[in-house]
Amino acid sequence: MLFLLDFRKRQVIGKNFRSRNTTVFKKIYQSNPIYMSEIATSNPRVSIMAENLIGSEIIKLAGDIRELIAKGERIYNFTIGDFDPKIFPIPTELKSAIVKAYQNDETNYPPADGMAGLRKAVSMAIKERQGLDYSENEILIAGGARPIIYAIYQAIVDPNDKVVFPVPSWNNNHYTHLSHAQQVFVETSPESNFMPTADELRGLLKGASLLSLCSPLNPTGTVFSKEQLQNICELVLAENATRSADEKPLYVLYDQIYWELTFGETRHYDPVSLMSQMRPYTVFVDGMSKSFAATGVRVGWAFGPKFIVDKMKSILGHVGAWSPKAEQVAAAEYLNNKSAVESYLTDIKQKIEQRLHGFYNGIQQLKTEGFRVDAIAPMAAIYLTVKIDLKGLTKPNGDVINTSEQCTSYLLEEAKLALVPFKAFGASGGSPWYRLSVGTASMKDVEESIESLRAALTKLK
Repeated sequence: MLFLLDFRKRQVIGKNFRSRNTTVFKKIYQSNPIYMSEIATSNPRVSIMAENLIGSEIIKLAGDIRELIAKGERIYNFTIGDFDPKIFPIPTELKSAIVKAYQNDETNYPPADGMAGLRKAVSMAIKERQGLDYSENEILIAGGARPIIYAIYQAIVDPNDKVVFPVPSWNNNHYTHLSHAQQVFVETSPESNFMPTADELRGLLKGASLLSLCSPLNPTGTVFSKEQLQNICELVLAENATRSADEKPLYVLYDQIYWELTFGETRHYDPVSLMSQMRPYTVFVDGMSKSFAATGVRVGWAFGPKFIVDKMKSILGHVGAWSPKAEQVAAAEYLNNKSAVESYLTDIKQKIEQRLHGFYNGIQQLKTEGFRVDAIAPMAAIYLTVKIDLKGLTKPNGDVINTSEQCTSYLLEEAKLALVPFKAFGASGGSPWYRLSVGTASMKDVEESIESLRAALTKLK
């Protein structure tokens, strides 16, 4: 299937995917025989973009998990960046406000940029909680963060423009593809907690239209240090200083959807708070989905330069990707209830941190026992970065684990443990690192899954 194309092979030939010359398209694939069977039977009957849009590797893994569950297997599924509502329900006050809004018949179209009351509430919240001063006219409400990210790409990126982003990261390759743009990525390392550094980005920003950043980062749950982000901001400003007034600047998409979920001494930093000169070039992505376990409520927002936000409004107005009116009315009421917000955030952060540290301590114990595992200490979000390196080890049936896919399969089949390999987020195929999501984990799951992993690792030689 086309969704199995290797990320790096697509990087090499990706610019040719945008060609509408079918002959050229076939020649590209003829030079890559493993893909040839996918198009040999017929000419493409849809757009080249759609023909080559890659499906989620996480969804493929989810299919494998469903098959095992259907057979009666007990699977510890920590793959999805979502919450189990029985463990992490949305705030009671938000739920009540949503019900009340529907009872009050708030069911017709909302304004294209969002309800004025919600935009005002967001403006106040980000000023009081983050120190960012954006008026309600610089804020756009949409049905979650995804349409916001899509609108940023569409508002800024032209076909063949360069988009720079780190890997692993969530879906930047797909949004770049949807924009018919060129992806330029840098693979990060555990030494920098998988966050990109200025040294890694230096030389890649020349001529680029967009630098896509995320902190706290999905999939790693790690964050920028103040110095890391400040150095990157200085690179952006230096690049823009070289461009003439009639050239498009280099913009930064700054996804901070997890920013409220930081733990311990971890602090969240953003470009505009660090350097006010970044304000004309930074568009923020934020919303309720993660901090309030409200992934299905679909209330997200962007804020940034008004002329960009206005264009995003027009784009999403045609797409119809607004947040439901009742949810917007309820979200405004809830965000204005500051004591309820603070109480909920305190509670959910404690529960998430407890689970993250439970997994981290369990992995570190396995490491002290001599198993080839490791983890980065929890910093933020709902993710733990876990290393499980089984290459070269022999399974009980005598087969040797040689690839990351075989490692992932062994974890699923033998340990009943489902994690997402960093390869699914663009990292190199040999990466031994995984994303572990705790949004659906009970503390009992934490303990049992570590024991299951220990038993599976013990069987390897």
